[in-house]
Amino acid sequence: MTAKLSRQATTQPLSRTTMNSARAKPEAEKWFDFNQTISGGQKLALGAVGWFAFLALWQVTSQMDLAPDRLYPGPVAVFSSLRELFMEKDFFSDVLASVGRIVISFGIAVLIALPLGLLMGSFTRVDSILNPLLGAWRYLPAPAFIPLLLMWLGTGDSQKITLLLMGVVFFLVIMLADVTRQTPRVLIETAKTLGGGRRIILWTVLFRNSLPGYVDTCRQMLAVSWTYLVIAEIVAATDGIGAMMMRAKRFVHVDDIMAGIVTIGVLGLIFDVLFRLIYRKCFPYLGHAK
Repeated sequence: MTAKLSRQATTQPLSRTTMNSARAKPEAEKWFDFNQTISGGQKLALGAVGWFAFLALWQVTSQMDLAPDRLYPGPVAVFSSLRELFMEKDFFSDVLASVGRIVISFGIAVLIALPLGLLMGSFTRVDSILNPLLGAWRYLPAPAFIPLLLMWLGTGDSQKITLLLMGVVFFLVIMLADVTRQTPRVLIETAKTLGGGRRIILWTVLFRNSLPGYVDTCRQMLAVSWTYLVIAEIVAATDGIGAMMMRAKRFVHVDDIMAGIVTIGVLGLIFDVLFRLIYRKCFPYLGHAK
């Protein structure tokens, strides 16, 4: 009897502890739960926390004598240089020149890639002809063509826009073709049953079903276009963000170089947000996942 009571006395506290931990466990898992949905305000707050942590780490490391101040300026010095560039050195015209090159080159890439991707994703024979060729071109580094582009097109904007175009167009064609192939076969068969011809099915079924994926793919590939910007503008350029960074390199103005990097990052983020807004406005029936 005594042994039985002692066993009950020892098991009761354990059961309470287990119950308390079981109750507390869902609370602990909320932060890292799967498929969570959070409000827009929480997303903004968490994003601000990430940026604050990054800037704080940058400022702390800049004060640790890891490198001379001139070679590793902190965020305060970089943002001060950024203000000086805009207020006193006409940096705004450089930004406009770079944005213009990105918009023109990427617009041309979309005009080329969209019909090719639609046809490749829709018709197997077209894909069999173009995929081996375009797939191989994806692996050729665009900067390797700079000497040829300089000889063929000179040092003007045509050479820079062509380089930016080559950096994304081949990837974009293949990715848009992959999006087209994701169209459910039942939609195509239903359209055929209703008497739709190839042209009608291509436009009303394949293109319209794939359009949200096209927009999201273009949003992702635009980021790649920004990564080629400095490469396109460091050769014989008189304006643009990359040209400003090369001028700063001659005089070891690292704060100006880092200000240019920050500017490219901010511009890329703005374009990404614009694409997300377009996605939400044009396809509200898909929710706000993008």
